[in-house]
Amino acid sequence: MSPIDKQKSIFFKFLSIFSVVRIYNILIIVIAQYLTSIFILSDKKLFDVIFDFNLLLLIICSSLSIASGYIINNFYDQKKDVINKPIKSKIDDVVKNSTKLYFYFILNFVVIFFASIISLRAIIFFSVYIFFLWFYSHKLKRLLFLGNLFYSLLTITPFFAILLYYKNIDLIIAAYALFLFFILLLKDITKDLKNLVGDFTENYQTIPVAFGEDFSRIIISLITFINVILIINLFINFSDGYMNIYYAISLILLLIFTIKLYNSKRVSDYLELHNILKLIIGLGVFSIILLEI
Repeated sequence: MSPIDKQKSIFFKFLSIFSVVRIYNILIIVIAQYLTSIFILSDKKLFDVIFDFNLLLLIICSSLSIASGYIINNFYDQKKDVINKPIKSKIDDVVKNSTKLYFYFILNFVVIFFASIISLRAIIFFSVYIFFLWFYSHKLKRLLFLGNLFYSLLTITPFFAILLYYKNIDLIIAAYALFLFFILLLKDITKDLKNLVGDFTENYQTIPVAFGEDFSRIIISLITFINVILIINLFINFSDGYMNIYYAISLILLLIFTIKLYNSKRVSDYLELHNILKLIIGLGVFSIILLEI
């Protein structure tokens, strides 16, 4: 193999690893953790929070745990991803499964090592989190509705690490966490509609597989209604700064989502719905800044 071919091979392997660990999702979570710390939880100055070494270690542990979770999830979902995500699956498969598992164990070891620098509580917290990330991918993901619930819980778990660090469980955090939980639940069930063919083929007991698309739309509509109630609650009780702008945009996007839901039949339609919910989550992260404006 020529030097140029070797460079291309290394580049594609790095691209594959970044695809597997979904680096863009991890970056969003890192930003969300820092913004939550700066604008909600900490009473310290900006640079004191940014250069807080233990906070940095905590966020690194969260990021590496999530990355390892994506790796093990990719390992177990390989067959259905070939059906549901053929292009992404080809990119992910550039790296061998054995190499992915090697990275998985290395990342988890690093997480526990860094957690040991923080505290014993951090070791216990991340050990339990890593276990449930594996258990979700191995077993829970295939179970009816439990898979969706645990996906949402595991996604918001890194924020509980920040809460425990600051020992500050504010009411506004609980309200936002509840809203985020139901948006994530909505997103995951919508994703199941998008992935119906692969899930059915590999015997994943999702709501669309078990009850069909029409019943899934009813469930999604009910959860959307819950989210609307939660946004109204946030609007009434937690309208600090210019957060009303985010609440209004979220309500409009959920309205568009609901209208499109009943006109969606193809995978591309469900992908659009899924992206609307990702937009709500992404805007929610950066809207934290509005609390201080």
